[in-house]
Amino acid sequence: MAPIWPLTNSKEFNSEGCGHLKVKSFRLAFRAFRNSYVRSAALIALVTLLPALAKTRPPSNSLLVAIGDVHGDFDDFTAILQRVDLIDEQRHWTGGKTTLLQLGDLIDRGPKPREVLDLMMSLDQQAEKAGGKVVSLLGNHEVMNLMGDLRYVSVGNFKSFADDDSEKRRSGAFQQYMAWRKDHPQLLAELNQPVLPETESEWMIRHPLGFIEQREAFGPGGIYGKWLRQRSAVARIGGVIFLHGGINPDLSSMELDQINERIRSEIHQYDDARQYFAQENVLLPFFTLQESIAVAQAELMVERKQPASSSAPRVARLEQFLELGSWLCVREDGPVWYRAYDQWSEEEGASKADKILAAYHATHIVTGHTVQRTASIRPRFDGKILLIDTGMLSSYYHGGQASALEIEDDGRFTAAYLDRKVALLEPKSAQTGVKKDR
Repeated sequence: MAPIWPLTNSKEFNSEGCGHLKVKSFRLAFRAFRNSYVRSAALIALVTLLPALAKTRPPSNSLLVAIGDVHGDFDDFTAILQRVDLIDEQRHWTGGKTTLLQLGDLIDRGPKPREVLDLMMSLDQQAEKAGGKVVSLLGNHEVMNLMGDLRYVSVGNFKSFADDDSEKRRSGAFQQYMAWRKDHPQLLAELNQPVLPETESEWMIRHPLGFIEQREAFGPGGIYGKWLRQRSAVARIGGVIFLHGGINPDLSSMELDQINERIRSEIHQYDDARQYFAQENVLLPFFTLQESIAVAQAELMVERKQPASSSAPRVARLEQFLELGSWLCVREDGPVWYRAYDQWSEEEGASKADKILAAYHATHIVTGHTVQRTASIRPRFDGKILLIDTGMLSSYYHGGQASALEIEDDGRFTAAYLDRKVALLEPKSAQTGVKKDR
């Protein structure tokens, strides 16, 4: 390889010249060589470091990055994370001390929910080591999977959990189910609707390969179930509240910690009830939420026909379990299901938004859950509420796109898309609501 700079002067020296001239010329040549070598080495080192420097997040005022619903769209999720400089091409954390908030619905509908969960769990650890933070909040689809509401889990999603022993496990589960049916003729007679499969072929269709493993993975001790049960429903950082659906003004008397504790307690209560009824051979571990409710209702009817003294404890547990429709984690006006922020008129919403913010001494609320028709992050009510679900899974939400909301410590809110950035709210000292493409 030719040197970048010549190491010596190209002129030839007369060997018959004065000796001191030779010495002087040698010293000059040596200095030139030494200086050129240092410069060359420095340049080579700089060229070597450039790729690493390019992957390091530059100094920035950006403290928070919020991302809405992912729904198993692993490819676009990683693309938007790279767009906002939080991960590199190897999906390693490069966000430094930035906080990433994901507002729930990582799973269901899309093709790669496991990859999405695995990435979030990995980034959770990586960010902490780098001085940053990952806050993953519960969405309604996380709660649904924890409780066995599998209406939006595809056959492909189940298949991703299958292994070499899945066929054997599925066959064993079917045999367990048929034995259960033989043990509960009175219960089956009380079923108001045919929610349980009656034939082997019907059962196999409803329980594709990987079904049993998926239920174990989302159980209290499963790899995803354990991690998700440690997540909160709502978080506050500075003056900004983040959650999946929204806070109903009628619930704003509850502290944020109370909301989180209530939902965590309800999920634990559900797990405890499922364990109790499994031990009593009322429910099987792989029953879905809909099957569990139907069976519990039928069992309650059977128990009420028994002598009161013998059935009272079980009746009480069944009645308590069947009240889950009123639980905060499944109610339509609960924090992981609420959609009114998208539906309020500007006049109606302005006063309600002020009420909620005043109750928590907050400045903004950021939510996902409701896909915006424009597929763009939407500030509402003078920028006090921001709706950031832009339909990342475009194969399901036609025209949707990946997005992220960047929040800087000076109060600047910016919408980031794969092809552009748009200023939504200018710093506090400037006028809000000004939009500008960047």
